[in-house]
Amino acid sequence: MDRTKRKTCRFCEARVKRIDYRDDRTLRRFMNERGKIIPARVSGVCSKHQRWLSRAIRRGRIMALLPFKPRTFS
Repeated sequence: MDRTKRKTCRFCEARVKRIDYRDDRTLRRFMNERGKIIPARVSGVCSKHQRWLSRAIRRGRIMALLPFKPRTFS
C-alpha cells in the first residue's frame, strides 16, 4: 500500500494560543474561492484548531472583514 505523509497542524507546530478573527490574511487561506470554510481533512488542521478557525471565520464575516460569498461581476 502507498502511504502518504500525514498532514500536521500548522497551528500546533507554531504553538498558537488563539486564532484572531481580525487576521484576514490567515483566515482567507482556510477558505476556498467560493467563500466556504475548507474542512480539516483537506487543510490538515487538528480538530481543536479547526473549531477555533471556523469560529474566527464566522466572527470575521459578521464584522465584514471576510465575505459570506464571492463577488459576482455581471
